Order: sequence, then C-alpha cells, then structure tokens
Amino acid sequence: MVKVFFNNSCNICRFEINHYKKISDSGFEWIDITNNEEVLKLTSKSEKELLRRLHVINNGKVIGGAKAFLVVWSKIPK
Repeated sequence: MVKVFFNNSCNICRFEINHYKKISDSGFEWIDITNNEEVLKLTSKSEKELLRRLHVINNGKVIGGAKAFLVVWSKIPK
C-alpha cells in the first residue's frame, strides 16, 4: 500500500489527486495533510515541507516531490 500525502485545501492538488483516485486501484491510501498532525509524525516532515510538495510512503520510505509522482504514476494503470 502506497500512502499519498496531499494538500486537499489546494484546488490544483485536489483536482489532480481526485483524477488519480478515479483511475487507481486499492493500492493507495490517500491522506489529506490539511490540519492533520498525525502526518507530521508519519512522515517526519514539517507542515511547510508537506504543503510544498507531494509526498508518499512506499515500502516504508518517505519520498517527496517529482520522485513521489513517479511512484504514483508507476502504480496507476496507463
């Protein structure tokens, strides 16, 4: 299971993640970082870091930015 941390309060982020949700399978857990203290513990990232970039946890490793998108894209049917 890939945990995807995204900013649901951002219109652009929400739009893109909603698209991914529609075309993906159950291999993802979509986690809104907005007002979510638990994600700071899960990722060991600051709120500022999480707001600036998409992050995922894949195979126990926290990955951010473009590499996080590559993880998501690699697991979504083309």
